[in-house]
Amino acid sequence: MVGTGGPVATFSVWDYVVFAATVLGAAGIGLFQAIRGRKDTSTAEFLLGGRQMTAVPVAMSLTASFMSGITVIGTPAEAYRFGSAFWLFGFSYAIMSVITAEIFVPLFYRLGITSTYEYLGLRFSRPIRIIGTSMYISQTALYTGLVIYAPALALNQITGLNLWGVLVATGAVCILYCTLGGLKAVIWTDVVQMVIMLSGFVAVIARGAVLQGGLTKIWEDAGQGGRLEAFDFDPDPLKRHTFWTIVVGGSVMWVSIYAINQSQVQRYISCKTLGHAKMSLYLNMVGLWVTVSLAVFSGLTMYSIYKNCDPLLNGDITTPDQLLPYLVMDILETYPGIPGLFVAAAYSGTLSTVSSSINALVAVTVEDFILPVCKNLTEKQVTWMNMGLSVFFGILCIGMAGVASMMGSVLQAALSIFGMISGPLLGLYLLGMLFRTTNSVGGLLGMIIGLVLTLWVGIGGQIYPPSDEKTNPLHVTTVGCNSTGSFNSSTVAPWTSPSATGQPDFRPALADSWYSLSYLYLCPVGTLTTMVCGLLVSVVTGGCKQEKLNSDLFVRSKDLICFRLFNKSKVSDVTEKDSTDDFDVKSKVEKSTKL
Repeated sequence: MVGTGGPVATFSVWDYVVFAATVLGAAGIGLFQAIRGRKDTSTAEFLLGGRQMTAVPVAMSLTASFMSGITVIGTPAEAYRFGSAFWLFGFSYAIMSVITAEIFVPLFYRLGITSTYEYLGLRFSRPIRIIGTSMYISQTALYTGLVIYAPALALNQITGLNLWGVLVATGAVCILYCTLGGLKAVIWTDVVQMVIMLSGFVAVIARGAVLQGGLTKIWEDAGQGGRLEAFDFDPDPLKRHTFWTIVVGGSVMWVSIYAINQSQVQRYISCKTLGHAKMSLYLNMVGLWVTVSLAVFSGLTMYSIYKNCDPLLNGDITTPDQLLPYLVMDILETYPGIPGLFVAAAYSGTLSTVSSSINALVAVTVEDFILPVCKNLTEKQVTWMNMGLSVFFGILCIGMAGVASMMGSVLQAALSIFGMISGPLLGLYLLGMLFRTTNSVGGLLGMIIGLVLTLWVGIGGQIYPPSDEKTNPLHVTTVGCNSTGSFNSSTVAPWTSPSATGQPDFRPALADSWYSLSYLYLCPVGTLTTMVCGLLVSVVTGGCKQEKLNSDLFVRSKDLICFRLFNKSKVSDVTEKDSTDDFDVKSKVEKSTKL
């Protein structure tokens, strides 16, 4: 009986058919784009889609690229365990969209850059550009390995799909359409994968509503279980999720992801006009709202079904990441092919993130490391280099998934470290864009101080995790279970190990204060520390006496105009591109090589 515990069915033939058709369909889109654009093999076409993309597909790609398999599986589990506070990220998405569209997009679009870190070379120095690019490549390669591995492990333990077979297949498909089709293939594949992801959530909610007697019943059960108490206005920065941690901390975190992350920037600067680039971010905001709403409601549906028999507490699963796959196999096993659709949804999230990462890694490697050194390469040589690097980074990401399989409880620590890195980097960009006083010495030292501080807090929080009083998991029970699970796995589950689940014997004084800071505040702490220290060091080291800097490198007041109509934005775009021509290549190279 559904919702009463015990083992669930495994994949049927039709589930395999649906899953395989989805993966092959994604590869087919990449091949189609490769054939369609075989006459134009330029670098701009491969890395930026010829800068001719429109708002809608780019918006869907922006949404899909960070809705990874971890998100598809993890967000419903978050709502099941901690309630619907995750919905408040809708406010963060809105704030992020406005800041990114009105401050960052006009500047990057005006400069006509391909790599986000090209800006650091133009504004500060080439060494800072190289440091920023190296940090991005390191974190993205490892994070992509985690994105491949974590959902694969959770699904493997529930569905019986061969773990390493699926890992290699995932990487191979991404390599195929990234190598042959470039950014256009990635974006159009993301569009299809976004639809599949949303379809997976809808299937779970629809079936749950039928079993429970309607959406109203699910909502009532969630209310009775305390899952609808989202608005907690407690200003305590140590509590994991409150209105303030999500809206303030979450907004800064998402700005760092969408405003300066190469995977995202590369998409909106591929738009054919500035108006399309801005509109893609606002449409992406709506896409994020829809996605998080469906994901959270899937979690509430899960609670309604398992309110009297928690699968984790009952021993049917070993980690919270397995909750949604377990639910799917429990409630949808009588519908051949539907569990396959859900697994396809989870892997669509994985495919979109991996393909985005591969394409972005190629872009920053070519623009920041190869072209500044090898200036005489022909267009054909660069094209072959792009394709070769796509294969290399695809294999590297599969290898990183293998590393992730041996990391055990360090997985969560690694994911948190990536968040810590983005805060200081965002602070460095804001220093360059908003303050003419900032110099290279101030920017570099400010970023180092901010990075050291966030790493100290974040790693301390991993070694001495906050108490339940701060994380506030909600009540679950097993009173309605008919059988006790006996789930066994020889593989360590992501973010879970025997040592990670318990508290250390010794807890220093900082463990319940500084180390318990909400993970959402790590990014704002890094950003503010970098900016304050960077400005102070710049003033002391002669930042006020710098030679006149090009105004194109700073935010302009005329950039801050929301919702330009496409037909009006074309005039603005012409002006932007004209100013880029004035900003000659020689001055770019000279400034990027200055210390």
